[in-house]
Amino acid sequence: MNMYQPSNQFQQSQFQQNQFQQAQVMPEPPKVISTKDSLYLQDAMTWELTSMKKCFHFSREAVDPEIKAALDRVGQLHMHHYLRLLNHVNPANTANR
Repeated sequence: MNMYQPSNQFQQSQFQQNQFQQAQVMPEPPKVISTKDSLYLQDAMTWELTSMKKCFHFSREAVDPEIKAALDRVGQLHMHHYLRLLNHVNPANTANR
């Protein structure tokens, strides 16, 4: 067996995991989230905010206009993700309930 090719058992296991995950789709979000989910959302928001800040920082330092534009686009994408997460966890947002 080639060490770079996954075994057939591994492929079957991955297929079964994917089927299980697809079967676990919720029709709507829960009214209350667990502490673990809350902590994960906080981490995700921190990652997005940090990434956004780094992109904008390096964009200001970039000399090449193409690199500057690419960093600005990526920074905007991270800002969009951050605001989207913020919208979901905002208790004042009644649309999420």
